[in-house]
Amino acid sequence: MGKTQASYAKLLGALLLSFSILFAQSTAFAASPAAAVPASSASQEDGAAQYKQFLKEKFDVSFSGTVTKGEFIEAVAAILGYEPSGKAVTFSDVQPGSELYASAAALYENGILSGPSIQGEQVLTNAVAVAIAVRAADLKELAYTYPAAKVNKALAKLNVKNSALGTKGAQEVAAAVDAGLLTADLYSGFKPKNAASSQLIHTLLGKVLITKGLYKKYLGYVNDSDIFAKLNTAYETSDIINAPKLQTIVNTALKQDLITGYNIKDSRFDANFIDSLSLIYGHSDFKHAVQLIGLLRSEGLNAKVQFEPKTSAFIFLAEWGTPGPNVVQIENGNYINYDKEYDLAFEFANAADKEAFQNVILTYAKKNEEGQAGLIAASWWQPLYYSQTELKDYEIITNNFITDPDSPYTVNPFSLNEDSAKVVAGFKAIDPNVAVTPKQFWVDKPFYRYLNGEAA
Repeated sequence: MGKTQASYAKLLGALLLSFSILFAQSTAFAASPAAAVPASSASQEDGAAQYKQFLKEKFDVSFSGTVTKGEFIEAVAAILGYEPSGKAVTFSDVQPGSELYASAAALYENGILSGPSIQGEQVLTNAVAVAIAVRAADLKELAYTYPAAKVNKALAKLNVKNSALGTKGAQEVAAAVDAGLLTADLYSGFKPKNAASSQLIHTLLGKVLITKGLYKKYLGYVNDSDIFAKLNTAYETSDIINAPKLQTIVNTALKQDLITGYNIKDSRFDANFIDSLSLIYGHSDFKHAVQLIGLLRSEGLNAKVQFEPKTSAFIFLAEWGTPGPNVVQIENGNYINYDKEYDLAFEFANAADKEAFQNVILTYAKKNEEGQAGLIAASWWQPLYYSQTELKDYEIITNNFITDPDSPYTVNPFSLNEDSAKVVAGFKAIDPNVAVTPKQFWVDKPFYRYLNGEAA
């Protein structure tokens, strides 16, 4: 992305068709150790209410009234993406073809259920919910190492006797206490045979997702005392991303003037935030990122923060002068230029804070004239931030999302909605097997005007 009015002007004509940036969805981290560090303030940690919202928005999993064991089994299978292999699994009380069978078989094959009886119609009790959650979180081997003294020490926090649970049940509950699946706010109300409460159920499912690396991923919160240290570490350990298989396709598209730029991202760094509360903000200058965090603090906007590294690529014309160090010259004498950039993903506590973000950017991080004072460092003429849910005073454009099933890398060429079909057809002409999925989303108006060829 350009940083000055002049550099934007060079690219404006070419950018009328599309520009690429990455969208985000989910799995575990691979590169930056700092990226996996949880928020440092316990008071800010997500709880049952946040887990409930996440389960509904991400998996369409919700509960009402008294929950049965079968409903809990179906929920666990759904959030972990478990499906039966097709091998014969026999239960004494669940038959193939029944609504519960596929989920029960999948959990059986993954060592979460033992059978032969599932008892899916029975009310879900606290003890059973914890047992299933411990196994789903891959903690059962740990649990079964617990000697009696260790079990009793953990169960004392719940005021529960070992004898009320049986040997393995007691070990599982004890491990759930020590591993944090059972949080302190659930201790006093934990009675093994009582019906599992909504708070317990949502907390257990949320903790299972966290343990499996399937929940939100973030450095911390805007207000954390160590957020700048984590941000620095994340930036310093990021680098130019190479994805040869995808780049072969999109570089051909660049040479054909089908697109004028793209960004590559690694999905293992995706924040996996709740769409209705989150925004993604893109930039290239790290000082800008640091000052943006400080700016949000000063404006009273706290949020979860994830650093998502990305690499941008665009055509650099030979007449522009000497290109940067990360370039590849193409047949016509021009270059494909690669830049290290980043996205900051923010998840706000509520919709009002998300909406307030735009006014902060337009006031303090949107350049409107040369030499403009009162802006944070390296502010752009056309800042880029976007939402996957509708926002007032934003415009809709299309992400022609390209994925590679054999790698975590993705390319996301942005285009005006009316140009999307042409872009997709162009990619298919280059490689008929390419996986392109157009997705509409909401972007700030300055960047929308940029796509339309306007200067600012």
